[in-house]
Amino acid sequence: MKVKWLGHACFLITSRHGLRVITDPYAVGGGINYSPIRETADVVLVSHDHGDHNNVSAVQGKPEVIKGSGKKTVKGIQFKGIATSHDTSHGQERGLNTVFCFTVDHMKLCHLGDLGHVLSSAQVTEIGDVDILFAPVGGFFTIDSSVASQVSDQLKPRITIPMHFKTPKCTYPIATVEEFLRGKENVRRIVDSEAEFDRENLPAAREILLLQPAL
Repeated sequence: MKVKWLGHACFLITSRHGLRVITDPYAVGGGINYSPIRETADVVLVSHDHGDHNNVSAVQGKPEVIKGSGKKTVKGIQFKGIATSHDTSHGQERGLNTVFCFTVDHMKLCHLGDLGHVLSSAQVTEIGDVDILFAPVGGFFTIDSSVASQVSDQLKPRITIPMHFKTPKCTYPIATVEEFLRGKENVRRIVDSEAEFDRENLPAAREILLLQPAL
């Protein structure tokens, strides 16, 4: 399986058989200055209907779009949406958010979208085991570095990939990734936007993997 960070909360996940999943495609503008998305996909996951996460029209091909909680199977992969909130007030400030869990090439992936709070015990149980976690860390609109660390400790993924943080191409009033990485062990920074994973070679100790945005 290959994971490519396009930018912000948008990833392209490609299975060894060529199935392509895109998460939270952004629209350019309003502080999001990454290049436009031009990738094709079979499935697009949308955690919530904000413009920096729901630009489905940017994705080429004829992808199946999945939103909201519940289970849906597409091309042999079951996508499970878990209802959460975009804030600490049960969605009263910024609305609802969907955490998506799905398995690709025998690895369980969990994309937190714009999660805004620590997970409840029921949500942790519903998510279950996680191999690769895509976690927002920038704060303000989402969980910050401290809460992201708590959520990572709740889920205990083998690999955490930070997302939704300030970069030269994201001028939102949010923190950089360095606040999340400060004091952490087993941080692996790579100079590429893409990494390849297989079940047999997942790290024995929990690891944070920092990718570079492709766009």
